Amino acid sequence: MTPHRPIGERRNASAEQVPAATLDALAGLPTAILSDNMQGLVGTGLLRPWHRGGRMAGTAVTVRVRAGDNLVLHRALDHVRRGDVLVVDAGGEVAQAVTGKIMLTYLESIGCRGIVINGAVRGTDEIGRKDFPCFARGTTCRGPFKTGPGEYNIPVAIDTLVIAPGDIVVGDTDGLVAFPPTEAGRLITAAGAQLAKEEEGVRAIAQNRWDRSWIAATEAKYGLS
Repeated sequence: MTPHRPIGERRNASAEQVPAATLDALAGLPTAILSDNMQGLVGTGLLRPWHRGGRMAGTAVTVRVRAGDNLVLHRALDHVRRGDVLVVDAGGEVAQAVTGKIMLTYLESIGCRGIVINGAVRGTDEIGRKDFPCFARGTTCRGPFKTGPGEYNIPVAIDTLVIAPGDIVVGDTDGLVAFPPTEAGRLITAAGAQLAKEEEGVRAIAQNRWDRSWIAATEAKYGLS
């Protein structure tokens, strides 16, 4: 039996993974539309993408470390699998980077789908030439400490976005969203329908047939006409 560890030292096994087909379907949907279908309450734009481009979707493996320290982050790599997204809460501090190109190269090599860092990354010249998804709050040349403490596979929060182990994390140039796997089917259907409607709107504009009659109806509804 694993001995009990207090808050700040918890080390838990990774959660059950989401099927690859589900992740692939979600990776094809913009975070803006996914957020719309969660009442616009879920998501953050606090972190920016440092990679060359492309969307990300994977099962969350979460880590919390002391600002600027990555000792426990290195240990947490033992629990990252193909199809996962590594989510690192480093307190939002950017004075010291907690990861860089070496760790990201390793994660890519094992089939990890991306990394999210509420803190700083370094080596961004090379990271920016690659497709491996990397979202971070900032960058610095200054490297990390390796003294601890830290914990992994516990709930973390980035901005207002709460991410639990096993949640699905989706990211693109607009930001990041996260939600439980039980919401995946509903979101794929609802967001897919909204995306198709928006794409039809773009075609309608190009053909000079965009219907804007809803504006008057909405103004009338609220007594603004």
